[in-house]
Amino acid sequence: MDENVNKSALFYGSCFALITTAFTFAIRAGILSQLGNEFELSPTQLGFINSMWFLGFPISMIIGGLVYHSFGPKNIMIVAFISHTVGILLTIFSVGPYIYPLLLISTLFIGFGNGCTEAACNPMIADTYSGIKMNKMLNRFHMWFPGGIVLGSLISKFMTDFELSWQTQMWVIMIPTIIYAALFYGKTFPKPQNAGGVTLAENFKAMLTPLYIFLFFCMALTAITEFGPQQWVGLIMSSSGAHPMLILALVTGLMAVGRYFAGPVVQKFGQTGILLGSAVFATLGIFLFSVATGPSVYLAAVCFAVGVCYFWPTMVGAVAQRIPLSGALGMSIIGGIGMFSTAIFQPIIGSWIDKDRAENVALGLTGLELDLAAGQDTLTKMVIFPFILIVLFTIFFFWQKNAKNDVKTAVH
Repeated sequence: MDENVNKSALFYGSCFALITTAFTFAIRAGILSQLGNEFELSPTQLGFINSMWFLGFPISMIIGGLVYHSFGPKNIMIVAFISHTVGILLTIFSVGPYIYPLLLISTLFIGFGNGCTEAACNPMIADTYSGIKMNKMLNRFHMWFPGGIVLGSLISKFMTDFELSWQTQMWVIMIPTIIYAALFYGKTFPKPQNAGGVTLAENFKAMLTPLYIFLFFCMALTAITEFGPQQWVGLIMSSSGAHPMLILALVTGLMAVGRYFAGPVVQKFGQTGILLGSAVFATLGIFLFSVATGPSVYLAAVCFAVGVCYFWPTMVGAVAQRIPLSGALGMSIIGGIGMFSTAIFQPIIGSWIDKDRAENVALGLTGLELDLAAGQDTLTKMVIFPFILIVLFTIFFFWQKNAKNDVKTAVH
């Protein structure tokens, strides 16, 4: 087999695997209200279902990172395909009195498959290419998470507009799943390359430093700031006069463009400046979501997108640059805590909606007015996450201002 053909197939297979991950995020967000209405699930229950996506992700990502060199990317992607397929089919065929636990289990499977994709494809692309080419291909690969969310959001919107069932929308996720399996089938995967030199003990020692622990805590807040409002935008903003899936598509579309052109931005402001500025814009965006209705909701979406665009890659980059001895494990753990914290907060956000809804019912609100008031009250509570980050990243800015490793490097 021609080496270039093999490389291309592996890369495109990785992209379709990440599109699958993005579709599971966007389409499941799009059908959330349908699931709630059809099966009489409360926002708190929907929050626990959401949390399974974010719980399965870090579990498999961290396990995959630990066994990558021994188990290999090919086997990890086989596990990803099985997990995706089982999760999607189990969601589609969940019926009867056990619908709630079945949806919990199916979403956990999907999250597990998504984490396997991250664990296998990132180092596989790094092993396939080298130097500038590697950075270029990693950038192109990572574009497909926000890019795939844009596609998934628009697909979910159009299918909902044509009154197609949520089961039909879930079937759509099988399309990129089958494509990535077909592209990977029979291909020769690159042999995992051990970076060498640094042991797991040294990785863990580096992760016990004050700086890593500080970034660990910050990552938990940046992740929920990004993923909290996005997963609940359908329920919260559906009564605001703006279409929730268009909001999600706008946010993720701007994120995709922003990440593609991240190099000049980070060169200008540096990691610490980017993180502080992002926290300010994220706070403004969520606050505007909590008070805006009609077309002004889209302005809130733009501010929010600017705020969360660089959070995830810059946090991972900060670990790689400022705590290099933590190695790949340190980056996997920092990503894992981001997803894990989101899993913890999803049901909490759901309970906030329940409580705010009850309070507004007591005030005499009903119908769309009730839904909007309860949702915006919940968004007001979510402002606390990025507001805390403004304080933390101000500390980080001055802490690292004169650090020798404060090099302005591009985000990948």
